[in-house]
Amino acid sequence: MDSMTALVKARPEPGLWMETRPVPDIGVDDVLIRIHKTGICGTDVHIWNWDDWAQRTVPVPLITGHEFAGEIVAMGRDVTDLAIGQRCSGEGHLIGHRSRQARSGKFHLDPETRGIGVNEPGAFAQYLRLPAFNVVPLPDVIDDEIGAILDPLGNAVHTALSFDLVGEDVLIAGAGPIGIMAAAVARHVGARHVVITDINPDRLALAAQVADVIPVNVATEDLRDVTHRLKMTQGYDVGMEMSGSQAALDQMVESMVMGGRIALLGIPPGKSPVDWSRIVFKAITIKGVYGREIFETWYKMIAMLENGLDVRRVITHRFPVAQYQTAFDVMRSGRSGKVVLDWTTPAA
Repeated sequence: MDSMTALVKARPEPGLWMETRPVPDIGVDDVLIRIHKTGICGTDVHIWNWDDWAQRTVPVPLITGHEFAGEIVAMGRDVTDLAIGQRCSGEGHLIGHRSRQARSGKFHLDPETRGIGVNEPGAFAQYLRLPAFNVVPLPDVIDDEIGAILDPLGNAVHTALSFDLVGEDVLIAGAGPIGIMAAAVARHVGARHVVITDINPDRLALAAQVADVIPVNVATEDLRDVTHRLKMTQGYDVGMEMSGSQAALDQMVESMVMGGRIALLGIPPGKSPVDWSRIVFKAITIKGVYGREIFETWYKMIAMLENGLDVRRVITHRFPVAQYQTAFDVMRSGRSGKVVLDWTTPAA
């Protein structure tokens, strides 16, 4: 096959467009992946909306999308450790090899990183070219639907495992899909109480369905009352800020124990005022989290999925790719969990 169907950011304006594009050529170290399922990410919504970040970052035209599962259908001549027909997902961050970070094996910190579907042609297509180095084979117990959301699950795992959680009390701000999956991970690895906050009742209801957590709508309920009810008189041991809300971060800082630890994945819009003196006097450790640890996060999340971690209910909507506009409308509504597109059905 010489051509394929793809979702393309074809013009510098809101929307994506279904177009026919050439099937990518692969190099000697690449594989060609036939895409089965893709997840829609918040990043894809930014690109659809064509906001300021997208305008600064995304070249036009570009095939978008970076959450995927599929199977290998072709391999470059130097690829020896994979096989035709092998099911896989993959790390969407394409790293360089010259930086100190990359040469020391800290691939997720490489400053030359480029993202598929953001800077390079992505996975919203029938076929994807990917360096063999980035391929993550999928065991049989992980189907294509879960394989398609391993990228955001990896963000949740990276954030959740930033600090020891065993027996700890955890506060998560932001009940988006990644926050909800981080809550599920925290419970899976042995956290005691996991409280998740938001102002979206639909997302909080979904969090309670996915994981054994305590959802708190901070628009209608005082977090301090919940904390006291759980007999956490000194506060939370670990916080995960997933919302990008300055108010949520401020509330989290006030809710932490002395010496508490906070992992930041949420990205606030623009610059935000921070009361650093409060953070200093509470001796709080703050860690910024970006993407996944390549490939340690992948090993850990696959092992947890094989060992009973269940995040399937975070997927709330499934559409054939021909209905991608409806799928994006659902995702943009803010009332869904993960939305998955099926590329195995006809595109039209």
